[in-house]
Amino acid sequence: MSMRERIGAFVMAPKIQNLITGLIVLNAVTLGLETSDVVRANYGAGLHVLDKVVLAVFVLEIAAKLIHRGARFFTDGWNVFDFIVVGIALIPAAGPLAVLRALRILRTLRLLSVVPQMRVVIQALFSALPAMASIVALITLIFYVGAVLSTNLFGTEFDAWFGHIGRSMYTLFQIMTLESWSMGIVRPVMETYPYAWIFFVPFILVTSFAVINLFIGVIVDSMQAQHRDTVEEIHHDALVIEGKLDLLERELTELRQMLRKQGESVNE
Repeated sequence: MSMRERIGAFVMAPKIQNLITGLIVLNAVTLGLETSDVVRANYGAGLHVLDKVVLAVFVLEIAAKLIHRGARFFTDGWNVFDFIVVGIALIPAAGPLAVLRALRILRTLRLLSVVPQMRVVIQALFSALPAMASIVALITLIFYVGAVLSTNLFGTEFDAWFGHIGRSMYTLFQIMTLESWSMGIVRPVMETYPYAWIFFVPFILVTSFAVINLFIGVIVDSMQAQHRDTVEEIHHDALVIEGKLDLLERELTELRQMLRKQGESVNE
């Protein structure tokens, strides 16, 4: 085994990956603790050293993967993601770039690439984007129609909520999230326009329940497709291994027969 293969086997070993996962979680906790003035005053120096140690481990991990895979490292999207996240943390956060210190928390996002279950969820979300785009277009159309209607119907008396199409779309978005929609918006409007419920109730039913459930359905279907693909891949690999074992068994059988015949001929 070459040195590059040894480095790759070492860095991809389950124990090392578990260590990386633990360091990511630990780093997330320490970065959260640094937001406390009391903790920073008492333990700031230690937390700073620990942060540098964790960052050094991440850099060594990325370097080991680069040595192992070379240019092929960048053909994997998850490797590119890790490279960017760690690279951002290496940017000097001094002077006008001090605000970049806040971006250190992005290292926590490496859990998305390290934990297999999270990777499946993210891959399912990305594969669901084309179908979700159609749903986004549908809900945008519903919002636009609703905003024009509500502006024309209620804009005169409720300028702060429905004075123009922008305010109407924001108000309708609040109503869709069911945040103070009844006592905060709809009931005051109904005091002036008693039949306003004829507009608001169907809007809530369509946006908050029907369309949102479509989003959930698309994501669930995408995750099921990811699971099916994984199961099929495992089944295919099992069949390949089984075929190789059968071939090996036949070759061993033929070899035994040849040895037996040679032994018989020698005895004769």
